[in-house]
Amino acid sequence: MKKVLVSIFILALCLSAQAQVRNEVHIPDLKGYQTLKCDFHIHTVFSDGTVWPTVRIDEAYREGLDAISLTEHIEYRPHKKDIKASHNRSFEIAESAAKSKNILLIKGSEITRSMPPGHSNAIFLKDADALEQEDYRDAFKAAKNQGAFIFWNHPGWDAQQPDTTLWWKEHTELLEDGCLKGIEVVNGKYFPEAHQWCLDKKMTMLGNSDVHQPIQVNVDFGKGEHRTMTLVFAKERSVEGIREALENRRTAVYFKENLIGEPVYLKELFENSIRIENVKKTDKEVHITLFNDSDLKFVLKKTEQNPNLQYFRDYTIQPHCKHTIVVKLLNGTTRGSLNFEVTNLWVQPGKGLAYSFAI
Repeated sequence: MKKVLVSIFILALCLSAQAQVRNEVHIPDLKGYQTLKCDFHIHTVFSDGTVWPTVRIDEAYREGLDAISLTEHIEYRPHKKDIKASHNRSFEIAESAAKSKNILLIKGSEITRSMPPGHSNAIFLKDADALEQEDYRDAFKAAKNQGAFIFWNHPGWDAQQPDTTLWWKEHTELLEDGCLKGIEVVNGKYFPEAHQWCLDKKMTMLGNSDVHQPIQVNVDFGKGEHRTMTLVFAKERSVEGIREALENRRTAVYFKENLIGEPVYLKELFENSIRIENVKKTDKEVHITLFNDSDLKFVLKKTEQNPNLQYFRDYTIQPHCKHTIVVKLLNGTTRGSLNFEVTNLWVQPGKGLAYSFAI
């Protein structure tokens, strides 16, 4: 019996230790900024989620995230007969666990309304209870008065926009009043309309998990999947650092094998991930060996090129792998540019990042 108890005790210790392993996400920093991995749309049992708030901290720690926000629905609380509490309570419960695991926890809530204006998240709140207002305009104003950063959730959600993804006059009013500063470009799926709106209206791009169940229900980590996250390029790793970056639109969205964002940030992420390890040149060929130091995958497709520089049309550079591009030099050509579109770095709907290597 003692041997059985000892075995159970050892197994419990092993499981506990395994649960606390942090898997860092290797995405490079940018010049002057730290790349923080964030998820600003998460639910627990204090709205319509199925897990306790501290579970969300454990998940974020294991997945290598830097910051999360528990954004419980203000208007929709299906467990309220069993859990009677302030809208601030999930944050209060998770706060000490977040500090112990060095996860930046941002107080937030979801303003849950029919379309228009639909669902929106307000983060950097001081008091979530103040958002419980009859008119949605008053809820937004209450968030704005607390200095919140407010963004529109899943604008192309079929339940609210079943036919087309539209921008409503109510969104224009909120934008002009300073009550709407960002949009989820990805939530479960990619919304190209939201991507273009962010570019046209100078709004912040976000991508979040909107997780309700345990995260492993949605993400198959065994297959190398990851949750959708917002990459925040912050001057410092702090809540205030994140706020400043969001206000200034320094973000990108990490969705499956794709990055979505402004060209200036995606270009630097690419250049800081890929280093030229070696160049061998003869009169007839150039061999360029690249090494990918990041967890990101890059898919390159040849674009317009000098016909005297002959190289393959497609290249995939896997994470932490080496790849060699062989270029044949024809008709006495000695120099030029290898022109590509990085097709999984989306700078606008349907368009990847243009990039060239000089030889």
